[in-house]
Amino acid sequence: MPNPPKPNELKKKIGSSNYKEPVTDIELPMSEGTPKPLRPLEDSGMNLWRRVWDGAQLWLSNRTDIELVQLVCEQLDERDLLRAFVLDNMEAWHERAALRQLEKDIASNLGNLGFSPAERTRLGLAEVKRQSKLEQLIAKRDG
Repeated sequence: MPNPPKPNELKKKIGSSNYKEPVTDIELPMSEGTPKPLRPLEDSGMNLWRRVWDGAQLWLSNRTDIELVQLVCEQLDERDLLRAFVLDNMEAWHERAALRQLEKDIASNLGNLGFSPAERTRLGLAEVKRQSKLEQLIAKRDG
């Protein structure tokens, strides 16, 4: 298994030649509000749908990303059904393996949508900044 990529913060800190500043010239229209799902969703899928559009309005566009959001919400609904079946049928090892693969696919798709710290960094959306001792003291004094 290859080594995981270095985070952009580390590349920037050590002055790596592989560090590239995020491209910010291209602007996609920001999602305004929660769009309607393209196809019907069950409870879990609909809850994820709302959380995704509420939490990622800064970087998701309902014009370009809506199909992937729909897909991951449908996967979550499918996971609920498959999980219930596996819990009722403990000998169903094929289905259990399929459930684990589906969970990996969901996590991967959520990452593709920027819902993991590593992917947000890779997309250039967020840079984790550690508070200096002075900033910690000021925050402690003010808070």
